[in-house]
Amino acid sequence: MKIISVASEVVPYAKTGGLADVTGALCHEIQSLGHEVLTFLPRYKQIDVKKPGFEVAIDRLEVPMGSEKEHCRVFSRTEASGVQTFFIDQPEFFNRDELYGTPLGDYPDNDRRFSFFQRAVLETLRAKGFAPDIIHCHDWQTGLIPAYLKTVYAADPIFKKTKTIFTVHNLAYQGNFPPDSLPATGLGWQEFKMEKLEFYGKVSFLKGGLVYSDMLTTVSERYSQEIQTKEFGCGLEEVISQRRNSLCGVLNGIDYKEWNPETDTDIAAKFGPASVVNKKENKAALQKENGFKVDPKIPLLGMVSRLVDQKGVDILVDAVEELNNEEFQLVLLGTGEEKYHKVLRNIAKKKKGQFGVHIVFDAKMAKRIYAGSDFFLLPSYYEPCGLGQMIALRYGTIPVVRATGGLADTVHPYDVSTGQGNGFSFEGYNAKELVHALKRSFRIYRNADQWSALVRNAMACDYSWAASAKKYIRIYEMTERRTIKSSGK
Repeated sequence: MKIISVASEVVPYAKTGGLADVTGALCHEIQSLGHEVLTFLPRYKQIDVKKPGFEVAIDRLEVPMGSEKEHCRVFSRTEASGVQTFFIDQPEFFNRDELYGTPLGDYPDNDRRFSFFQRAVLETLRAKGFAPDIIHCHDWQTGLIPAYLKTVYAADPIFKKTKTIFTVHNLAYQGNFPPDSLPATGLGWQEFKMEKLEFYGKVSFLKGGLVYSDMLTTVSERYSQEIQTKEFGCGLEEVISQRRNSLCGVLNGIDYKEWNPETDTDIAAKFGPASVVNKKENKAALQKENGFKVDPKIPLLGMVSRLVDQKGVDILVDAVEELNNEEFQLVLLGTGEEKYHKVLRNIAKKKKGQFGVHIVFDAKMAKRIYAGSDFFLLPSYYEPCGLGQMIALRYGTIPVVRATGGLADTVHPYDVSTGQGNGFSFEGYNAKELVHALKRSFRIYRNADQWSALVRNAMACDYSWAASAKKYIRIYEMTERRTIKSSGK
């Protein structure tokens, strides 16, 4: 099949979160299964197209913006895997320091920026004469593409057989804009209806993907169910429930070549399932780096996270206070809301020698935390999929998570009687339940035989992209068959 993947960020070119990891790795896996994959993303300021491998694919592309025309260049680069990546180069929109906004808020013209991006993708395909079988769209920045194909481009022969998949990575990010954003998209006012793009008086790019795509996916089975509820549906639960027969949950994966403790050069000592004893060297190095007592008997907890409400930082802060009588160490890495920066720094001052806080983004430090910690914390209020727990398992670090979304699908509570399970979880979103889960985990840690069995279970898990990519291929094929049926062939 000819598959187009469209996203606002893709590893290794642009990244603010897990979306980039997913869109980057998935394309390579699908290409390796024998399909032709093209990826599109904006050419941001940080992408140096003067580097070897970049070529000008289209020197001047005309892109409709409502009643006006804008122009851009399109660059391309072919990856070693064979995936061809296209970069939409429009400096007025994308030559900025950040992808979506500054610490003060989103860029006020994000509606125009990503309307342009989506139209430019479709115009590039037209200019190149590339007729895709599937266009796979990711999150709100691509949600209008399914709407365009059902309206503006409905009669275009290039897209006659094209079907769309829309993946919701996080329903909370919706791309909602004032009604006067609609004319620039090129879509007519007949689309500004409750059953189409209108969402509480605004134009919702995300809703475009939910309503107009041929198939919907989310990034875990549990999350596909949760977003049909009022608690996690973000106001769109009824829209999603109406499309439940076209909705699939497909668990994300991680790149096992990148996240491999046996080959990782960023950690203190390499190790694997057969040499897990070497993991102790990573723990000692992490303890030393954070000014902790170097002691293998003290449980060392790690957390690598955005410091926002969703990630459970509030209940973690309360839990740390409640665990005063427990001996443990905690290393936390991440950035986010200033209120959490302040409270975490204050705790670090009070608990120096026990609580290490790093308010930065540091990819190499993240690897040291994954490799050196005994436990990895993900007490999220909600988590569509989560990659941190998968990486932790790969490094023999035991996840302690709230049972929500992809965390519930990947972390299975350890059962002493059967020896089954790969981590610890709790249900209620409160500090008390987190504390109970941590105390359970500490008890297992103090039992050498049980702990060894648990670590073996963790490292035996396989959350690589191979299985998930095959599921996506089946969804693509199922969607393509729907195309054939609907056309009467």
